[in-house]
Amino acid sequence: MVQTAEGVGMGRCIVLASSSPRRRELLAKMGLFFRIEPANIDEGVRLEESPYNLVRRLATSKAVVVGTRHPECLIIGADTVVVYQGHIFGKPTSRENAREMLSRLSGQRHQVFTALAVWEPKQGLGRVQVDQVEIEFVSFSEEDVEQYLHTDEPWDKAGAYAIQGYAQRWVKNIAGDVQTVIGLPTRLLTGMLSRSNKGRQQ
Repeated sequence: MVQTAEGVGMGRCIVLASSSPRRRELLAKMGLFFRIEPANIDEGVRLEESPYNLVRRLATSKAVVVGTRHPECLIIGADTVVVYQGHIFGKPTSRENAREMLSRLSGQRHQVFTALAVWEPKQGLGRVQVDQVEIEFVSFSEEDVEQYLHTDEPWDKAGAYAIQGYAQRWVKNIAGDVQTVIGLPTRLLTGMLSRSNKGRQQ
């Protein structure tokens, strides 16, 4: 699949190493030409691995794996996790898992970490950055959770919610970039791509 749009990146081969529709939409809004190819790597958490190190490692691994298939291209990898009281919430593995995560987040503050990796295999140039956001949810009922579980939103999202969807009604306060929560902070990526362009020109 190839996305085409006017603007930055025209003439460059860019691959988004993710199947996320949200990341695809945000990247397309930047005006980039890009191809989509998920890395399909093991996203398990290593023993005593911090959220920061986890997303950094996974975003990098996704970019590097896809880069082996497209050595002439610039690869963008990304990974997002939700963290509550030190517990890492990835994508829900079951309905019960999604219910548990949402119930624990009700009325509480939590953090979202997103890492972006930009990798150019041919040039051997790579950059990784991690952004963090803190979110506070209002309290919501078990009935609210059950109704939400009947939507399509929870099932492929870290923490089992989509802040750009119905779950935005639960947000009491957010400190940081909402795009980080969605999974691709474009302000961060713009700077990384700019530095990548400079590196190629040197």
